[in-house]
Formats: sequence, C-alpha cells, structure tokens
Amino acid sequence: MPRPTRSRSQSPKADPVRIAVRVKPRARQSLVLGVREGALEVAVAAPPVEGEANRELVAVVARHFGLPKASVSILAGAAGRSKWIGLSGIDPDRVATCLAGGKSR
Repeated sequence: MPRPTRSRSQSPKADPVRIAVRVKPRARQSLVLGVREGALEVAVAAPPVEGEANRELVAVVARHFGLPKASVSILAGAAGRSKWIGLSGIDPDRVATCLAGGKSR
C-alpha cells in the first residue's frame, strides 16, 4: 500500500499529503482501481491529450477521498502515467484508511 507522507510540518493546511499514483487513460470508466505495487491505481476515461486525463484524475481522486477538486494537485509526473499527487486539508490517517479500502468520508 502506498504510504501517505507529509513534510516535516504535520499541519493539514501547511503541506499536502503526498501519494504515488499510476494512471490508466482511455479506460471504459473513471474509478479508483485500488493499490498496486505501492501506488494508487486510477483508471480515467479521458485520453491523455491536452491535460484531459489529468483533469479527470483530479476529479476521481477528489471524489474518492471526499475532497473538493481544488484540494487535489499533481505534484510530479504531469506528462506520464506515474505521478505524485498532493491532497490538502486531509489527515494522513484518513488517507491511509481510504487506501486500505475503508470509507473515504
């Protein structure tokens, strides 16, 4: 399971919780598939053209964790399938629970 990390400051407003993500563009539907090889695997229906898949990824991850889209950001890997995303305004323990298959809210 990917381990959610936060910078030295543990305040939810200071730094985002970072998680590794593996994206599968052009899927039949957009959804979180689970955790595989240390990364959250997310299928997105959008093609990887002009940022469409990234926008869909942000929406799917936000919905999964019960966050507004503005609280999800792509920190690294915007042009590839392997990415690091940041989740703002969420406790790392809640992220770990969601990644383990628990309720997102």
